[in-house]
Amino acid sequence: MATIAFVSFRLGGTDGVAIEVDKWTWALRSLGHRIVTVAGEGPVDRLVPGLGITDTVAPSLTSLTTAFDDADVVIVENLASLPLNPGAREVLYQARAGRPTLLHHHDLPWQRDHLAHLDGPRDDPHWAHVTINALSQQQLAERGIRADVLYNHFDLTPPVGDRDRTRAALGIDREPLVLLPTRAIPRKNVAGALQLAEACGATLWILGAAEDGYDEELAHLLSGAAIPVVRGLPDGATIHDAYAACDLVVMSSTWEGFGNPVLESVTHRRPLARFPYPVALEIESLGFSFIDLTDVEGARTACTTPDHAVLEHNWRIAQRHFNLNELPGRLDELLTRNFPGLGG
Repeated sequence: MATIAFVSFRLGGTDGVAIEVDKWTWALRSLGHRIVTVAGEGPVDRLVPGLGITDTVAPSLTSLTTAFDDADVVIVENLASLPLNPGAREVLYQARAGRPTLLHHHDLPWQRDHLAHLDGPRDDPHWAHVTINALSQQQLAERGIRADVLYNHFDLTPPVGDRDRTRAALGIDREPLVLLPTRAIPRKNVAGALQLAEACGATLWILGAAEDGYDEELAHLLSGAAIPVVRGLPDGATIHDAYAACDLVVMSSTWEGFGNPVLESVTHRRPLARFPYPVALEIESLGFSFIDLTDVEGARTACTTPDHAVLEHNWRIAQRHFNLNELPGRLDELLTRNFPGLGG
């Protein structure tokens, strides 16, 4: 078995990249591999100053090569995909030149308007690339980089949350509750979620905090809301309680590299209203049935009388394509094909 190192700007948190690294870590350990984590921030095995998004001084080449010294392969999580810390990316390229490295791309710079002018990831004969959607795979191919696709995977039988206790903690009685299970930043399109919740006569629940300087704009938006808006998880509540308590999940983002709440709504058997961002449509093309963000009547009906046959249908599609129990085998095949001798 191999020693595999994960490296990113930050790990061990609740952002999408960190959550997916946790899943891959579980899968690779189940195959017998030893895992070490390397990042500029977070509760990791090896903290390397200079790797963080806000760091202004790049890590030294020695510090990074030392962190990878015992690794048979390094999995790079978005650090080479989004140039949020260009200095760290350059040192990473030097440290991994000619060495077995898997670049796991969650986002790419041209997919973000404010980063579109920056360079995408590089390639090396000893490197392999994997994307979380086919759109990114195609875009990399157009730039001369071959990549595999491995969708994010999910627990198909998540814990059942406490609906009644969570609604009581939020002060929600019988009125519909629409859950926006994301951070509040511009591309999450909170205005679209608010508009749909208002049309449904529902309370809007924004789960995540405002980030990226969005606080003032969000406060202005919510000050004019015609419906109640609640924020954050009550003390002691979990994400599973949030899905149990809501009547409709809204994914109003205009762009996501994947959008984990799309599948989380399915695994928790909750109806989903989504903005048709490109990867949402890619996921939906596998056979899912979702509600368009502009379909007010469909959303209203789902809030009061959800179609359980549709919810079961969606769950079975997820079982076929996104089952977390299948992740170890799929990763084993990916490693074996790209790095012979490293598979389980």
